Amino acid sequence: MTASRLSLSDDATTLIEPRDRPLLLLTVEQLRTCERAAMAALPPHTLMARAGAAAARFLIERAAHATTSATGRPVWFAAGPGNNGGDALVAATELHRAGIAVEVCMPVEVKPDDARWALDAARAAGVPIRATVPTSFDAGGWLVDGLFGIGLARALDGVFAALAQRLSDHARAGGRVLALDVPSGLDSDTGNAVGDGPAVRATHTVTFIAAKPGLFTGAGRDHAGRTAVAPIGLAEDRLAGWVPSAARLNAPASFAPHLPARDFSTHKGTFGSLAVVGGDTGMCGAPILAARAALHAGAGKVHVAFVGSGAPAYDAPHPELMLDAADRLPLDAMDALAVGCGMGGRDTARHLLDRILPLDLPVLFDADALNLVAGDATFAARVAASGAPRVLTPHPLEAARLLGTGTREVQHDRLAAARALASRFSAIAVLKGSGTVIAAPDGRLAVNPTGNAGLATGGTGDVLGGLIGALLAQRMPPFEAALAGAYLHGLAAETLCDAGNGPAGLTAGELAPAVRRLLNERFYPRRG
Repeated sequence: MTASRLSLSDDATTLIEPRDRPLLLLTVEQLRTCERAAMAALPPHTLMARAGAAAARFLIERAAHATTSATGRPVWFAAGPGNNGGDALVAATELHRAGIAVEVCMPVEVKPDDARWALDAARAAGVPIRATVPTSFDAGGWLVDGLFGIGLARALDGVFAALAQRLSDHARAGGRVLALDVPSGLDSDTGNAVGDGPAVRATHTVTFIAAKPGLFTGAGRDHAGRTAVAPIGLAEDRLAGWVPSAARLNAPASFAPHLPARDFSTHKGTFGSLAVVGGDTGMCGAPILAARAALHAGAGKVHVAFVGSGAPAYDAPHPELMLDAADRLPLDAMDALAVGCGMGGRDTARHLLDRILPLDLPVLFDADALNLVAGDATFAARVAASGAPRVLTPHPLEAARLLGTGTREVQHDRLAAARALASRFSAIAVLKGSGTVIAAPDGRLAVNPTGNAGLATGGTGDVLGGLIGALLAQRMPPFEAALAGAYLHGLAAETLCDAGNGPAGLTAGELAPAVRRLLNERFYPRRG
């Protein structure tokens, strides 16, 4: 590939905030493919020069907006022996030339050719470089993690493990830590620590070429902090051409075009009928939470079909909900079903699931319905062979049961687990957790960037099921309905926390009204 055939941005130091953008999420293998293609068309050292310059731009911009007490403090770099260390050296050199004080700690000299070029340039510019680790850090200055990037294959140890711990301690104490590309020690594909070793906990990350899935799922969100993407001159359409099967960040652009129009001439039938099926004796609250969420997400009519006895005659806060016994409700007359909230595992639930599986309408399976499917090979085979739209919303333990493995294996590679679920059951899989993963049988994959610890409380999964069920009833395609439900669910939690209603003490019942407000503010602006 020649330089003339390669589309490159003029501004190689652009920084992109991932928020509300359906950015590519590239694995290490995909990144290597892109790097090889780009380097074949560019002069030597170009990508490293651009990466370091983008990191320097990030720090210069923050220095320009720093308070008087924070100005003049040196930026301290930890440079590793590979290309990530080279990126750090380039950034330090750029800052030094801009008149910003820098210090570089390089316990082991860099080895790759690109990094040696960066080291020679730093030395020629007079950048102070030392091998010893300082005993203390300036509390007001930036620390930069340039130890190891995406190529790390084993756990951090020795001086590098100690440095990772020092950097993390600084961030936890309120200091500012910038990770270059990925926090050192973090697997950029999975969001787990490499080899179960230590990983840097940064406050900010500038990641190069494209976003990485591990920065947005699992523990990666905690380690990366606030992430910015530096494409370093490689246009996203070119990247997508090199790796057409890449995952993406979930964002409104991916689902908003599929939301139903709210025309003046519409009526309740336009927005579908949903039945929330579950609620064994003593567990009636779960389907009611889901049904209330479905109301707030715009479903035209919402039924609650109780499996057990002792259910209320009506829902006092929301008498719009139609409550009935599951064996009396014509489920085949619904536009969609959300099945499993508080359903239990008794024979009554099994018989009801047997009745639902042949129905040719969109069905979301959650909670106890997933456990029944996982425990019965016949049920599992029928889900996979149904041919009708199906959405599975397991948490990691439920996903492990469905896949016949352990929770640790699911969490070890959440994207692979979601893909396996989608493939095995020919369904949309919504693997819940930090960075919920949404996978389709046709290979589409998205990682949801919204949500926080406020969702770590009982009933929030029921709310998500109700939201997605309502969107299915409104005839959204199942993949887009799952994207929208996950995004709005997480964004509602963030909005509530921003208002002081979480993360501690946020309740599941607070989410649905927040979702309604977000839907109407962002997607249904007033006419006239």
